[in-house]
Amino acid sequence: MRIGILSDTHDHIEMVDAAVGQLNRERVDLVLHAGDYISPFVIPRLARLKPPMVGVLGNNDGDHHLLAARFAEHEHLSLRGNFAAITAGGMTIGLLHGDDRELLQALIGREAFDVVVHGHTHQVGVRRSGRTLVVNPGEACGYLTGKPTIAVLDTVARNVELLPL
Repeated sequence: MRIGILSDTHDHIEMVDAAVGQLNRERVDLVLHAGDYISPFVIPRLARLKPPMVGVLGNNDGDHHLLAARFAEHEHLSLRGNFAAITAGGMTIGLLHGDDRELLQALIGREAFDVVVHGHTHQVGVRRSGRTLVVNPGEACGYLTGKPTIAVLDTVARNVELLPL
């Protein structure tokens, strides 16, 4: 199974469209979004994804109720709140934004998940901590680094490919 991963889209419509296009071309089976959509008007753009998407809220997301309502308009999109535990491709995945550093470190340190996906720092990072693969796809918006990125997790090979937008 191939899982697309993105975070920190921050209302950058052109980069959201680029990420959606790239993930559709990659033919991923599922997409995970680690938060910071910012405004609800981004959600219809994400709805152009062909596979289902599971997302969580980030620290900069505004109206949580309106974001949830926009997600609910698309049956293949799911907003889970601040955290999601997902089983896909034989792997357990913890998905969160990552702004609560203590929670993030506890999830990684306890090795309760095969993969922990987070964003928030806008910095790309793929590393192992014990048996847990930790993935930060960087920022899809490109605002802070000037290098918009997304990632694809292959659950069979258990590796991550970082893709520039």
